[in-house]
Amino acid sequence: MPEHLFVDVGKVRLAYRVVGDPEAPPLVLLHGVGSDGSSWDPVVPGLARDWRVFVPDLRGFGRSDWPGDYSFELMAADLLGFLDALDLDRAVLAGHSMGGVVCYLLAQDHPDRVSALVLVETPPPLPQHRPEPQRPDEQDGPLGYDWPVRPAIVGQVNRPDPRWWHRLAEIAAPALVVAGGPTSPFSQEEIAAMAARLPAAQLVTVAVGHGVHKEAPEEFLAVVCRFLAGVRLR
Repeated sequence: MPEHLFVDVGKVRLAYRVVGDPEAPPLVLLHGVGSDGSSWDPVVPGLARDWRVFVPDLRGFGRSDWPGDYSFELMAADLLGFLDALDLDRAVLAGHSMGGVVCYLLAQDHPDRVSALVLVETPPPLPQHRPEPQRPDEQDGPLGYDWPVRPAIVGQVNRPDPRWWHRLAEIAAPALVVAGGPTSPFSQEEIAAMAARLPAAQLVTVAVGHGVHKEAPEEFLAVVCRFLAGVRLR
């Protein structure tokens, strides 16, 4: 992967990497909580064969700014600013876990900016029961993210805005929902219900747990590339 670049999106500076043919259609990958854009490294080379792949660190993570103020709504606003700053009129948005929520929130408010969605082990916008985060001991090294982001995001996962669920039905973009099977921390029945609520979605299960793209990168790539090949024909 290349070195990080930086872009200002409002009052926040985001770090990102980009790889692939500059003339290829854009694909933006958003990471989950507790990681950063590097979590996508196992699958970026495969995706970059056909797509111009953008991999940002979200606010509070990695090399991006750590402003201390965190919510899914703020991250979705940052994502819109990212698309604007890089002149990406429309893009495929793919998100793992937390990143998937950011993707579907942007798709609800700005459907014209989204050519397709890939939601990987994304918590459905229904009340969850994730445990209250406890700050880990940093004696083994720094966290790599701003600690306040984790309780803020877990709090919203557990108590999502009810409008998010209702507005899933407004998302007309083709969507691929990737579930992780029985060892996932999220209800697979609820993930299936989320997929069913999206008007143009398909559900695929890769039964390796929450980190699908890291635990089974080849199978993940096969599933996603098959879906995206169909999107490119539209």
